[in-house]
Amino acid sequence: MSLDPALRDRIVAAVAENFSGQVAYTQALMRFPSTRGQEQAIQDFVFRTFRERGYAMDRFAMDRAQIEAHPGGATFSPEHSEAPIVVGIHRPREERGRSLILQAHVDVVPPGPADLWTHPPFEPVVEGDWLYGRGGADMKAGHAANLFALDALRRIGLQPAATVTLQSVVEEESTGNGALMTHLRGYRADAVLIPEPEEEMLVRANTGVLWFRVEVRGRPVHVREMGTGANAIDAAYRVIGALRQLEARWNADKAGRPHFEGEAHPINLNIGRIEGGDWASSVPAWCRIDCRIAIYPGTSAAEAAREIEAAVAAFARDDAFLSNSPPQVSFHGFFAEGYVLDEGSEAEAVLGRAHEAATGSALGSFMTAGYLDTRVHALYDRVPALCYGPKSENIHGFDERVSLASLRRITTAMALFVAEWCGTEAA
Repeated sequence: MSLDPALRDRIVAAVAENFSGQVAYTQALMRFPSTRGQEQAIQDFVFRTFRERGYAMDRFAMDRAQIEAHPGGATFSPEHSEAPIVVGIHRPREERGRSLILQAHVDVVPPGPADLWTHPPFEPVVEGDWLYGRGGADMKAGHAANLFALDALRRIGLQPAATVTLQSVVEEESTGNGALMTHLRGYRADAVLIPEPEEEMLVRANTGVLWFRVEVRGRPVHVREMGTGANAIDAAYRVIGALRQLEARWNADKAGRPHFEGEAHPINLNIGRIEGGDWASSVPAWCRIDCRIAIYPGTSAAEAAREIEAAVAAFARDDAFLSNSPPQVSFHGFFAEGYVLDEGSEAEAVLGRAHEAATGSALGSFMTAGYLDTRVHALYDRVPALCYGPKSENIHGFDERVSLASLRRITTAMALFVAEWCGTEAA
């Protein structure tokens, strides 16, 4: 049943009245340089904030054995974060509505050279409609929206009439293990909403993602005798060429995939890091490349991994040097399958009504070719997992920014969604 118009108007006004406080809180989150492995301080801050609101609290570490035993878990590396997962739980006086998980991640990607930013990346700045800073769009604005959507109800003397679980996770940008750990911890709900920066649209389909490393060994000699050696960096470039051929084959396989066949290039391979060699005047003896590639929903990470290994091995067999020194492939980050959000759920219908009330337009949907934590809830909880959030620009790039007008609209939609999905009771 749709919300009463009078209640809807009160919620809309409550979000607007507290929006300056929401922006200030978002900026406070953004000031934490919470790159991978550096999220402890921000998670302490989030824990205190949730506890001050009166939520029941849980804080826990990753269980490496449980995660690595799960088909959607990524192997741990020395770079894996040890920061805790933080959960705040609202419990109603009487459980009358439908339960909900609101989730967001606090980890952000590295900012890169600071001199290429207009403003320092961890000093948030508002200019016109835009809030600038690393992680503001992806996704500290959404993290704050989860909290302030609930605050809007509290401002008018109401609270959800169902359990709402606020989940603050890490490792979203590298493994997805944080969200998976909440699943392994036992947290479940009738629906999940994750406000990633998704252009005020609902994600209908999402690719899976694999991270992998290829290590190549060469034969070092002095450069004056270069022809008698084997350059590992040159060999790594030849391996990259073989991986590009695999990427092309996977993109050619988009036919008949409803959410992908209309995309020009749904499967993207990124060579994200390369390092090798020890001396400019020595033929390099080693080279490592770190790669990321997308996979279609329905393709398991294990199946895709086998194809990658086979492609590298097949190329090496026909290479004059690599046939005697095969490259080694390992998987050390994302090992995640994609998903498709089935149409027709009541959760989507409720979000659609909330979005239209907040924006004046119908809710659209699209495919996004990146990793999303919603895959955990869609694949393993089998509940509607809604990824929906504000308009942004330059995520993972310089001068990352999120639209404040859009953020206000989606926070309004989220508050309306909570009120209708969970029902309300006196606070």
